[in-house]
Amino acid sequence: MLYDVGGQRSERRKWLFVFDNVDAIIFIVAVSEYDQVLKEDATTNRLYEAIELYRSIAASNYFIDTSIILFLNKKDLLEAKVGKVPIKNYFKDYEGENTFEDGIRYFRRRFDRATVGRQKRPYFHITQATDTRQIEVVISCVLDAIIQENLKDTGMV
Repeated sequence: MLYDVGGQRSERRKWLFVFDNVDAIIFIVAVSEYDQVLKEDATTNRLYEAIELYRSIAASNYFIDTSIILFLNKKDLLEAKVGKVPIKNYFKDYEGENTFEDGIRYFRRRFDRATVGRQKRPYFHITQATDTRQIEVVISCVLDAIIQENLKDTGMV
C-alpha cells in the first residue's frame, strides 16, 4: 500500500503516528528547489526543510527497521539551473563547482549525513520523473529491494 502523506507542515502532524509495520519509506525530494522557500514560510528554504524532515524520519523509532528509499528528483531541472543559480548562494558550506555532478554529489552527502547512526542505510536514486523508462527501472529496483529485505527479515536468505 502506498500513501502520499503531503508535504506541508500542517499535513505532517497527521501521519507520523499512524503507521505500523512499514516496509519502506519512499522519500522524494526536488533537488532543483535548492533556491526556493516554502509556501507557508517564506523564510525557510525548501531543501533545508526536506533535509530536516528526512532526518526526523530516519531518526524516528517508528521507522528504525524500515528501509528508506530516497529519490533525488528533478535532476533535469537541477542540471539546467545550477550553472545560472549557484548552490553556494543558498548552502554556505557548498564548495563544489556550479555543475550538476558536484551539486548532486553535495545534496546526496547532505541527505546521507542526515542518516548517521542509522543501522539500515538508505537507497539513493537520482531521477527525472518525466523519464518514464527510468522511473520504471527505479521502481523495479525499489520493489526488488523491499522483497530482499522481507526475505532477510524472515530468514529465507
